[in-house]
Amino acid sequence: AQGTGSGFVYDTDGHIITNYHVVDGATQIQVAFTSGIKVRGELVGTDTDSDLAVIKVDLPANELTPLTLGNSDTLRVGQTVVAIGNPFGLTGTMTTGIVSSIGRTLDSLNLSSTGQAFAAGDIIQTDAAINPGNSGGPLLNLAGEVIGINRAISTFNTNQDAEPVNSGVGFAISINIVKRVVPSLIADGTYAYPYLGISSWPDIPLAEAERIGLEKTIGAMITSVVPGGPADEAGLQADDVILSVDGNEVLNFSDMLSYLFNYTSPGDTVDLTVFRSGETIELQMTLGARPVSTSGE
Repeated sequence: AQGTGSGFVYDTDGHIITNYHVVDGATQIQVAFTSGIKVRGELVGTDTDSDLAVIKVDLPANELTPLTLGNSDTLRVGQTVVAIGNPFGLTGTMTTGIVSSIGRTLDSLNLSSTGQAFAAGDIIQTDAAINPGNSGGPLLNLAGEVIGINRAISTFNTNQDAEPVNSGVGFAISINIVKRVVPSLIADGTYAYPYLGISSWPDIPLAEAERIGLEKTIGAMITSVVPGGPADEAGLQADDVILSVDGNEVLNFSDMLSYLFNYTSPGDTVDLTVFRSGETIELQMTLGARPVSTSGE
């Protein structure tokens, strides 16, 4: 069995970024360059939470052209973006679209002890055509800077080979997450994400807001707290609504994850503003490190 995907050169040391699911289970990795060069690749680090992997190839620096990394914090909805990859094996295909939304979440490939997928945050949504084989390829702005790595699509359509096909809803890992994760994958093979130990509504339902007396459905409303986890030790409870982290307003659970993943690390202490029983209280929480499942599936 074999599979294909996309990737791009990260540095002149031969590191290449792609998706974890592109290389998951591979016994051999072959990297094909548009110049015609094909070489073996060695897997040096993986991240099941954001679905990232780093491959290393042995080539001289003059055969490697690293792409420039942009700043995904500057992205705006409606901005034109370009996806480059190998959909259905068609090498070097370019598609264009816009940023449809920012700060989305997807299920990660990392599972909790209960079998529930952790959330992957700070995801870019785009309508640029992404299809099987695009995974791991760059999403660029019009300055040619990488602002995301194409990861997945949401679709109900399939082709004759039962492969999912583009429906205008694609997702990319933000480059600012990549810039935090990849150096650690190169140095240590892994990356540790901050961990709260809570479950939350993606968005607060009106009925829940009415039940707890919340005037606006803004914030991350906790549905359960992991016993002994960071949130439990900080005194957070089910039905608490996190309104801000370190003074930054939280619009919803995805918004909170984007902040935590971009600006905090395990061991950091964050200041929380919390709505509880009709009152606003202040709490401090020391972040843990997100557990990593042994299967990665």
